[in-house]
Amino acid sequence: MLNHSLQVGFSFGLTSGVITTLGLLVGLSAGTNSRLVVIGGILTIAIADAFSDALGIHISEESEGRHTANEVWQSTFAAFSAKFLFALTFIVPVLLLDLGWAVGVSIAWGLLTLGVLSYRMGKEEGENPWGVVFEHLLIAVIVVVLTHYVGTWIALVFGQI
Repeated sequence: MLNHSLQVGFSFGLTSGVITTLGLLVGLSAGTNSRLVVIGGILTIAIADAFSDALGIHISEESEGRHTANEVWQSTFAAFSAKFLFALTFIVPVLLLDLGWAVGVSIAWGLLTLGVLSYRMGKEEGENPWGVVFEHLLIAVIVVVLTHYVGTWIALVFGQI
């Protein structure tokens, strides 16, 4: 089991990696149908958003005033690493498969990962793990559906420009 600081950073980074990368991947795919654009988006998320999330965790942990500098940096590094590395895993299906299939595989991969994390978290917290899984996957599915329709809408409205 990870110490609290690493667990906070890892859980945040992994969750953010699933939600933001899936949202971006689905939206860009629906809006552009371009493998190049989707890969560029994933790389951008992996770098820029990983740094942003890591700084957010860093500032949040510092503002609590109850963590050592080492604990704050552990959370920061764990958040960055989890977000960066996990976001990069979504490139693999985009490189290897037709974009439509890659989106489906990515959704399955992201939901599976989020489901496993949520189940373990529910068990560790003594809650009904399936309730935690349902809640977290519902949010992820809402993000996927909304970003798909936003991407489709953008293509319809701005596609001829």
